[in-house]
Amino acid sequence: MNGVRKSIAAAAIAGSMLIGGVVGAVMYGATTIAASAATTAASPARTATSGTFVSNETAAHEATESAAREAQENAGQVPTVP
Repeated sequence: MNGVRKSIAAAAIAGSMLIGGVVGAVMYGATTIAASAATTAASPARTATSGTFVSNETAAHEATESAAREAQENAGQVPTVP
């Protein structure tokens, strides 16, 4: 191979690596944003700012839970019992 062909091959390899890196970063960012949106929308029992557990004290919810679960909620713990 002469010098020009080597330079063209090197430029093609470098360009494809650069484009692949950009495409990979964009795809990673899009999936991270989608995953983040899905997890925050699916967990209404937690507050977005503090990350602490907030008990659901509505009458309909209270009627269906056990005394052990209520005790955990009153203690500020994430319930581990049904």
